[in-house]
Amino acid sequence: MTTAAEMQTDDQPAAAPETAAQEKPPIDWWGEIKSISLLILAVLAFHSFVAKPFYIPSESMMPVLLKGDRLVVSKYPYGWSYVSPSFHPLPFMKGRIFGSLPERGDIVIASPQNKREDYIKRVIGLPGDIIEVRGGQVLLNGVPVPQQTLAPLRIPVDANAPCPPSQFPGALVEDRDGRKYCELPVKRETLPNGKSYTIIDVGPSELDWYGPVRVAPNHVFLMGDNRDNSADSRATLAENGLGGAVPYEAIGGRAEFITFSLDGDATFNPLSWITSLRSGRAGNSLHPATAGPAQR
Repeated sequence: MTTAAEMQTDDQPAAAPETAAQEKPPIDWWGEIKSISLLILAVLAFHSFVAKPFYIPSESMMPVLLKGDRLVVSKYPYGWSYVSPSFHPLPFMKGRIFGSLPERGDIVIASPQNKREDYIKRVIGLPGDIIEVRGGQVLLNGVPVPQQTLAPLRIPVDANAPCPPSQFPGALVEDRDGRKYCELPVKRETLPNGKSYTIIDVGPSELDWYGPVRVAPNHVFLMGDNRDNSADSRATLAENGLGGAVPYEAIGGRAEFITFSLDGDATFNPLSWITSLRSGRAGNSLHPATAGPAQR
C-alpha cells in the first residue's frame, strides 16, 4: 500500500538538482597585495629590530664557528643604527637609538663602511684601549692578554671544513678508522673582564704583529678567533679587512646560538639536508665563558 508521503503527482515539480560548482567570487587583488605586503614588512621589521638568521661563509671564526653554521643574531642588545635594517639600504649615519657598547668577548656582526655586507668577529678592544699584537699575543693597554696552550683540537674534515694546507699546513691527519681530521693548535684566551674562548694560532704570520693603536671614542676593535686567517680590524680595507677599529654604529647585532650546521654535501634534494647535518652543533651558545676577571 502506497502512503500519501510516497505519492507524487505529475504536476508536482521535482526538486532542482544542486549545481555542480558554485560560481567563484572575484579575486580581490588589492586586498591580496596588501596582505602580502604587510607580511613582508613584518618579516623585514623582525629581521631589522629583533633577530635575523646568519650564515657562516668562511673559516675566520674557527673553532667556535665553522663554515656552514647557521645561527641567530639578535639586533637589540646594543640598540639600533643605520646597519640595523635588512640589506643595509642606508648610508652611514652617526649615533644609535638606545645605543650601548658591546662587551669584550662578544661575537658581533659589523659592516665595513666600504661594503654592504656583514663580517662576524669578536670584540677585543673598547674605546680608549691601546691595542697591540706581538708575536700573536694581544696586549691591552700594555698588558698581555693571558693565553693558555691547550691540547690540539681535532675537527672532522668535510666539504665545508676541508683543512686547506694554505691555511693549516700539516694539520690534516687520518685516524685509525680512516676518518680525516684537521688537527689544530689552540689556546684559551682570557680578557680582562674574565670572558674566555678558544683561538687557533698555527704559527707566525703577518697578522701576528700590529699596533700599538688607540681605539677611538665610540669605536670597537674586532678580531677573528682563527687569528692567522681573519680579515678583521688588523687588516686594511684594501685587504678586505675592517681597516682598524669600527664605529659602534657599524655593529649590527650579537651572535646568540647556532641553529644548525651543514657539512657542505647538501644538494637541492631535501633528503640530502638530513644527511648533511653536522651532529652536536645545534643549540650551541655563542656567548663566551666566564673565568673570573683576569689581571690587567
